[in-house]
Amino acid sequence: MEEPRKNGRGSNSAQLRRYNERIVLQILRRAGEASKAELARAVQLTNAAIGAIIQNLIEEGLIVAAGKRHDGSRGQPATILRLAPGGAYSFGVRLDRTNLETVLMDFSGHIIDRCLHDMILPAPARALEILLQDVAHLRGQLSQKEQARITGIGLAQPFNLGAWLHELGLPEADFGKWEDYDLARALEEATGLPVFSENDGTAAAVAELFYGLGRQNDNFLYLFLGPAIGGGLILKGDVVRGVSGNAGDVAMIPVPPSSLSTAPPARHAWDLLLTRASLVSLARHMAPDDFASLHRKDLQDALERDDARFLEWMEDCAAAVGLALRSAYALLDMPLVVIDGDLGRRFGDRFRKVLKTIVDEAAPEKRLSPEIELGSFGHDAGAIGAASLPQFFNFSPRAAILTGGKDTGPAGAGRTEDRRSFPARAARLGSHLAEPSRTD
Repeated sequence: MEEPRKNGRGSNSAQLRRYNERIVLQILRRAGEASKAELARAVQLTNAAIGAIIQNLIEEGLIVAAGKRHDGSRGQPATILRLAPGGAYSFGVRLDRTNLETVLMDFSGHIIDRCLHDMILPAPARALEILLQDVAHLRGQLSQKEQARITGIGLAQPFNLGAWLHELGLPEADFGKWEDYDLARALEEATGLPVFSENDGTAAAVAELFYGLGRQNDNFLYLFLGPAIGGGLILKGDVVRGVSGNAGDVAMIPVPPSSLSTAPPARHAWDLLLTRASLVSLARHMAPDDFASLHRKDLQDALERDDARFLEWMEDCAAAVGLALRSAYALLDMPLVVIDGDLGRRFGDRFRKVLKTIVDEAAPEKRLSPEIELGSFGHDAGAIGAASLPQFFNFSPRAAILTGGKDTGPAGAGRTEDRRSFPARAARLGSHLAEPSRTD
């Protein structure tokens, strides 16, 4: 290998090449497919330069030729390029206060298989035991050659799992034991795989950015209505984390207290959005004395039969979310809000219509409203987002590649890029990797 020149030009050239490779992967991820000429125009490189990048990515197994495009023009038909589904694999772990889920995903964003457990979050040791069993089961579905292309485990979980139990109306259970427990480190030590940890709302936003509406939209606020409402912020096609990783955490926006008789008493003259906007609050309204026994299917059944208690909750929830969105829009001036959740597309369609009416009617004079669209993945958003994290850090064209390892992008702000904690296969995949984020 050519030694870097003392003035750094050799090193910069290698970094620029890696950056351009990742740009190509990002274009193919967003467009689905493209020809060599289309990629050359998009990256603004010569045919020779883009040809070398394409050949390298094909040799690494990250992209494949997927036939010819016959458009009726003169000359040879264009070769169509796509991401290779088997180019990389990743595990995604979505952990919440009321469920555990692990998925195996390929490089194209397809979920190969999953393991799901609907339960109040158990103690850390028991949760780790369940997750390791699930990872082992899913890993066994890959050949030895495919296992060598596993890029890591993405972990998506709410920060401060033991907090806001009063607002959610959840029992103390084992939540307090999670306050000082580092699940990312425990998973990494037990599996030997790098673990990438992120706020669950931000992880779901990454899924939408990579594989959903983010393919056509570079700026949006993402909301996910699960056991509690979560969110993520996408600006200029990248994830905004904030200093503590909580940017886009709409759950903390103050709103008026709920009018529902089943809501826990507010501690102040105002309440947190998560008190009114959560599936826990729906379950609590459906069965105040036994809501912990309700599962997602029970809540979906209430939707299907237009249960009066469900309709009462939806009106209260949408009113709170609508007010929060007006605050967010005033601050961020974002053109689009993407909303998704655990209850499926039928609920999403109904909730979106109600929410859009509330947001539009609350618009101040001379102020517009953001577009509100339904997310792409429903219940799968968190799991896809978690599994996307290893691929995001391995293959996304982050600014750190061009700034000497000073990461200005998501999940690693201020960290120096380092390969030391990663297996050698990462280098074989041509990755310039960042140290996994460890967020308390």
